[in-house]
Amino acid sequence: MLLIVCFVLVALVAIAASVGLVASRRRTARHAEPPVPVAEGAAAPVEVEPGDEPGPEPGVPASVLDRPEAAASRLVRLRQRLAGSQGGLGRGLLALLSRDRLDEDTWEALEDTLLTADVGVGPTTELVERLRTRLRVEGGTAPDPRAVLRAELLTLVDAGMDRSLRLDPPSGTGPAVVLVVGVNGAGKTTSVGKIARMLVAEDRSVVMGAADTFRAAATEQLTTWGERVGVEVVSGPEGSDPASVAFESVRSGIASGVDVVLVDTAGRLQNKSGLMDELGKVKRVIEKQLPVSEVLLVLDATTGQNGMVQARVFSEVVDVTGIVLTKLDGSAKGGIVVAVQRELGVPVKLVGLGEGPDDLAPFDPAEFVDALLGG
Repeated sequence: MLLIVCFVLVALVAIAASVGLVASRRRTARHAEPPVPVAEGAAAPVEVEPGDEPGPEPGVPASVLDRPEAAASRLVRLRQRLAGSQGGLGRGLLALLSRDRLDEDTWEALEDTLLTADVGVGPTTELVERLRTRLRVEGGTAPDPRAVLRAELLTLVDAGMDRSLRLDPPSGTGPAVVLVVGVNGAGKTTSVGKIARMLVAEDRSVVMGAADTFRAAATEQLTTWGERVGVEVVSGPEGSDPASVAFESVRSGIASGVDVVLVDTAGRLQNKSGLMDELGKVKRVIEKQLPVSEVLLVLDATTGQNGMVQARVFSEVVDVTGIVLTKLDGSAKGGIVVAVQRELGVPVKLVGLGEGPDDLAPFDPAEFVDALLGG
């Protein structure tokens, strides 16, 4: 009897051990990762321990830089946007000049249209007199009003002005230095970043100087613009001497052998009274190393004739050599191009027509006039 009991106990223990082993194997199979199929001839996958994940390959940037738009395609968009925002001026002038009878009321309406477009009193008087001569006094077959208006507008805009940026240093050595001035709110710092993009698209190397040290956001803006296209930005602590930042920017440009140094300047000071003195100091300090090749004044086109006061003050201090007109789309009046050139005797070189990073383009008088006339 004892022998039978022992036999039964041994059998029960064996059965329990077998069940436990099967359950253990099932649990292991359930939690194990399924095998990764490997194609014939392919290398087996390599397991990576946490913390050993592969990084970017040497020499490959972590982020891809922007590719700025070339000048040719910018000009196409320039004409399209000008035609949309400024076409009303040209159409209004053509409608008046195409009347069967050009009486005094017509010429007065023409003058009012030009003055409303911010052309200015002097240029308006000149244009109207030339149009009267050509359309009323010239003999022979009746001239085409559109052709006459186009020719006279080109004369008014002064198509013969040199509008190229001065990017060849006068000294013949070192980078060209471009000083950008203007009041805050005109789009000055943004224009500096957009000009840098234009230069990069032309395969020029650039350093930007954040000398608007009284506005913390200006340095941040320039840094962002620089990072997007791979341009170095030289800056200083907030509130530091703008002239010292400008000096260091030029020194950095000389040391690194770049083509152009772009210097953003303050549009206001904390006390607002010494802005012009500060700008003069910045220019003098820069020229201890290199002459300034170009001084660009940024004007908001929507300010119209009010911008003329700003233009006069800046030109007296830093010898402005070119105008950058921003916000020419929207509510801006196309005549401001004529007015500012006549006021300062310097050309409009660049125009901004939108908020996009490449919405700044060289000013082309023929494209501008054709856009005004809608063709």
